[in-house]
Amino acid sequence: MGDFNNYGGTDEENSEIARLTADVEADTDNFENWEKLIRACESLDGGLNRNSSPQALATLRNSYDRFLLKFPLLFGYWKKYADLEFNIAGPESAEIVYERGCASITNSVDLWTEYCSFKMETTHIPHLIPRPSSHAAILSCDAARGPPAEPSKRYFEPSTLSTWLFERAATHIGLDFLSHPFWDKYLEYETRQEAHDKIFDILKRVIHIPMHQYARYYERFRQLAHTRPLEELVSAEELARYRAEVEDEAVHLGLQKTELEVERDIRGKIDQFFYLTFQNTQTETTKRWTYEAEIKRPYFHVTELDHSQLANWRKYLDFEEAEGDYNRIVVLYERCMVTCALYDEMWFRYARWMAGQEGKEEEVRNIYLRAATLFVPISRPGIRLQFAYFEEVNDRVDRARAIHEAVLDILPDSVETIVSWANLERRQAGLDAAIEVLRAQIASPSVSIYTKAACVTEWATLLWKVKGSVDEARAAFSKDADAYADSRHFWQQWFDFELQQPTNSEMETKHLELVKRVFTQMCTKSRLSLSIKQELGRIYMNYLQNRGGKEAMKDFLDVDRQMFGPRSVSLAANAKDGKENGVVPELDPTSRLKAEGRFYNYYELHADPDENAQGLADFN
Repeated sequence: MGDFNNYGGTDEENSEIARLTADVEADTDNFENWEKLIRACESLDGGLNRNSSPQALATLRNSYDRFLLKFPLLFGYWKKYADLEFNIAGPESAEIVYERGCASITNSVDLWTEYCSFKMETTHIPHLIPRPSSHAAILSCDAARGPPAEPSKRYFEPSTLSTWLFERAATHIGLDFLSHPFWDKYLEYETRQEAHDKIFDILKRVIHIPMHQYARYYERFRQLAHTRPLEELVSAEELARYRAEVEDEAVHLGLQKTELEVERDIRGKIDQFFYLTFQNTQTETTKRWTYEAEIKRPYFHVTELDHSQLANWRKYLDFEEAEGDYNRIVVLYERCMVTCALYDEMWFRYARWMAGQEGKEEEVRNIYLRAATLFVPISRPGIRLQFAYFEEVNDRVDRARAIHEAVLDILPDSVETIVSWANLERRQAGLDAAIEVLRAQIASPSVSIYTKAACVTEWATLLWKVKGSVDEARAAFSKDADAYADSRHFWQQWFDFELQQPTNSEMETKHLELVKRVFTQMCTKSRLSLSIKQELGRIYMNYLQNRGGKEAMKDFLDVDRQMFGPRSVSLAANAKDGKENGVVPELDPTSRLKAEGRFYNYYELHADPDENAQGLADFN
C-alpha cells in the first residue's frame, strides 16, 4: 500500500476515503459528505461481499455505524446496512443490524415490516433468543414490556419466534395510521402457517384501529366471522347475554327456536355489534384523514420542512390531545418527532405534554435525552437547559450541573448557559457558589472578552439584587470598565443598574453624577459604533429630561450635539481623528459583531408560531 491509511482498497480508493473521512469529521452535520463516504466504502474492492478483505469490511461497518449514530432515523439506510451484512456475514449479522435499527427508530413501520419479512424468510430451524452478546438491543427495545425470561431457558419453535417478533412490532407500530403494510405482513405470515384462529384474532384487533385501508380488514374479518365458533367471536359473558336476548325475544313472540336458529340469531346480533365497531372506526379514520392528507414528508430528512407542514403537525397534535387517548397521542408524537426531529419546538411540546401526564417522569426524561443527545444541535441550548431544570426539580442536581458543563464544553461563550448555571448554584448552594461559577468563566482562556463582560454584569447584578449591596455592585462595574469597554452589554447593564437606583429630591444630584459618569466613560473609552452610542445616548437624554435638575438641559444639548450633530461637531469627528492619529484602532468586523451583540435566553426569543407563514421553516 501507499502512504495512505489502509482502508482495504487500492491506493486511489484509500486516498478518496481518507479525504471523505476528513470532510465528514470537519463538518459532521453535512449529510452529503456522509452519503459520499458511504458510497465510497460500499464500492471498495470492486463491491463488498463475504470474500472481501477484513480491512474493507471494517471500513464499511465503521462508516455505517458512525453515520447511523449521527442520523439514527434513516430507516432506508438501516435496511441497506442489514442487506449488506446478510450478504457479507449471514442472517445473524443482519439480525443484529435490524435490532439496532428498530431500537433507534422504534416507530418505523417500514423497518419493522422489513425485519419481520426478513425473519419469515430466514428462520428455518429452532434456536435460542435472545443471545446476550448479539441481541442486547432487544432488551432495551422491549424494556417497557418487562424483563424477558432467562435467555438460556427461552426455546422457540420457528413459528413462535416469528410471532414473538410480530407482537413486538405491533406494540410499537400497530396503531400507526399507515401501519397496513405491517398488518398485511403479519396476516401473510399466519396464512403461511395456516393458523386461521390467529388470523381471525389479528383481524379482530385491527378493525378497531383508525387507519388507512381499514375497510378491507373489516370485510375480511366479517367473512371469517361466519366460519368461526361463537366462543371465538365474543367473551363468554357477552355470548350469554346475546343468547338470553334471543331466547327472551322468542318467548315474547311465542316461538320455539332450534339451536341452529338460536345460533343464527346470535350471529346476527354479533354481526351488528361488529358493524357498529366498523362505523366507529370509519368515523375515527375520517376525523384524522384531513391531517394525514396534509403530511407530505412522513420520514426524517436533514432539510427544512415547509411552514405549512409544521402547522399541520401542530393542528394534528391538538386534535389528538383533545381526543384524550394516551396511546394514540404518544404514537402521533413519535411520528411527529421523526419528521420534525431537528425542530426543538416539537421536543419542547412533547416534553411539556408528557410532563402533564401523571407518573411519567421517566418518559419525560427520555424525551429530553433524545432531543439533547441525538437531534437538537447544541448551538440551540434551550432544550438542554430545560432538561437541566427538569433534573433539578427531580432532585438530580448533579445531573443538572453536568448538563450545563456539557454545553459549555462545546459552547464556552453561551452566556445563557453560564447565567443559568450560576443561578442553579445560587438556588442550591447560595450566592458564593453562584459567583464562583462566574469567576471560573471570567478566568477561563477559552471564554471571549465579550462573554466575560456579560459574566461581570451578572456578578454585579447578584451583588445588587441578591446580596443587596449597591456599593459592591457598583464597584464590580467600575473595576472592570477599562477591560470591557468595547462591550455593548456591559454598558447597557451598568446604565440600567444606575437608572434603577431609588432616589429622592436630596439625592437626585448625586444620582445624576453617577449616571453621567457611566455615559461619559462609555463615550470616551469604548469603540462601539456611533449607532450604539446614540441608542444609549437616547436613554441618557430621556433621563435628563424627566429627572434632571436646573442644569440638566445643558447636558441634554451637549449630548444631542455629540450624538446627532454634523460630523464636524459630533463624536463621529472625534472617532475619525482618533483613528487617523493611531490612538484608537477600530474594531474588526468579527469583533464588532460580538461586541455589539445582544444576549438572549430561549424565552426572550420565544414567540407563538405564525400559522400563516409560507416557505421553509428555519430550524433556528
